[in-house]
Amino acid sequence: MIRPDLSLPIPENIEAAHFIGIGGSGMSGLARMFLDRGIRVSGSDRADSKGLRDLETLGATVFVGHDAANLADDVDTVIHTGAIWPENPEFVRAKERGLHVIHRSQALYWLIGGRRLVSVAGAHGKTTSTGMIVTALRDLGADPTFVNGGVIAQLGVSSASGSDDLFVIEADESDGTFVLYDTSIALITNVDPDHLDHWGTREAFYAAFAQFANDAREAVVISSDDAGARIVREQLTHRHVVTFGEAADATVRVSDIVTDGPVSFSITHDGATVEARLPVPGAHNAINAAGAIAVLLTLGHELEPAVRAMEGFAGTVRRFELHGVTRGVSVYDDYAHHPTEVAAALAAARTVVGDGRIIAIQQPHTYSRTQEMYREFAEVLERYADHTVMLDVYGAREDPVPGVTGELVSDAFDDPSHVHFVPDWQDAADYTASVARDGDYVITLGCGNVNLIIPQVLEALGRPASGTTAAADAGE
Repeated sequence: MIRPDLSLPIPENIEAAHFIGIGGSGMSGLARMFLDRGIRVSGSDRADSKGLRDLETLGATVFVGHDAANLADDVDTVIHTGAIWPENPEFVRAKERGLHVIHRSQALYWLIGGRRLVSVAGAHGKTTSTGMIVTALRDLGADPTFVNGGVIAQLGVSSASGSDDLFVIEADESDGTFVLYDTSIALITNVDPDHLDHWGTREAFYAAFAQFANDAREAVVISSDDAGARIVREQLTHRHVVTFGEAADATVRVSDIVTDGPVSFSITHDGATVEARLPVPGAHNAINAAGAIAVLLTLGHELEPAVRAMEGFAGTVRRFELHGVTRGVSVYDDYAHHPTEVAAALAAARTVVGDGRIIAIQQPHTYSRTQEMYREFAEVLERYADHTVMLDVYGAREDPVPGVTGELVSDAFDDPSHVHFVPDWQDAADYTASVARDGDYVITLGCGNVNLIIPQVLEALGRPASGTTAAADAGE
């Protein structure tokens, strides 16, 4: 892992940029915007993907695999994520050639270029909240530029260049880069301590959010309900703080949340109340919508039009995304990779599954998070899913830690009949198919590559039943 060095100079002009890790949702969005600016773009990723092919269609030169030879002679700037290692051959060659080598957050800073910025930060919900703000603004007649951490379903992209002065981004707190931006309006969805491998302590994590908020030029929009957000609010000195949530004293209050299918709720602001209904399920999305509406109000929009615009939001890719229905079993994918997110995703699924059961396929993300939170993962999975198929850890940027595997989570279940640790993906897909029955929801959970198991699950569901007793083993 490479920690971002935000003290490195950002070039004034970029003519040819090379992205190391160009296939990720955030990096591909940046690359797309560089192409929009007429900049020559190349990049590499360790595996082929639709994202790479889409960028190639737009004019980028893409490579599968990292190799020093991928850096063309005309490249003047290399952009990387923190997920690569210092030994990456392209990173090493760029340093040897004396090129500008900058973190992706600095590339985003360069793109923003002084425009009025809405930055969305938080441990959970920031991708959805960013998508809500962007789609609502467009419905209200605005044309913002945006960079999101995930693809917005109704737009089909994670980033786009707009004609307005307004710029909306998902700001990343995981490595501290969210304090780099010159933010006008800061939205903080929640402050649930995470990424402590970077921050070290919860106090440092809270302090960073307070700095991010206090530095906002115009306003801070922050949760009234979240425990971590309340700690941060005590550290705020900003003159314009807008709160949102279910608290009675919230500036923008959400109430009467009904979750029997697509979520409905009421939004109250300044004595006026408007009823709302979203196409997406889950109480957490009502809360996300309240935060997004608070931002729209801060930007000068009226309550009724803001709520109506919010109702058009259709979700983001990898957030409770349906991939197929086979043998009456619906297979979904969700990016949830923290216990709080897993609980929210599964609780939302519970509101729409009816009489069916929920079978979670969980891929723990990073050894450090798994080691710190394995008990919390086991608790929420056992509480909210009827059965869990546990995969092994997706290490991402980290080296393996002895004893830290998916089995660490499964062993923490109170009732071992509710979980099955299956490190082999084909075995996991076959086992899932043997357990699932008509009306069930299968949900893959994790921000690694767990979504890639979905074709195997759908294929296994489509095969004739093998007479296995797995369903009985799972508590049938």
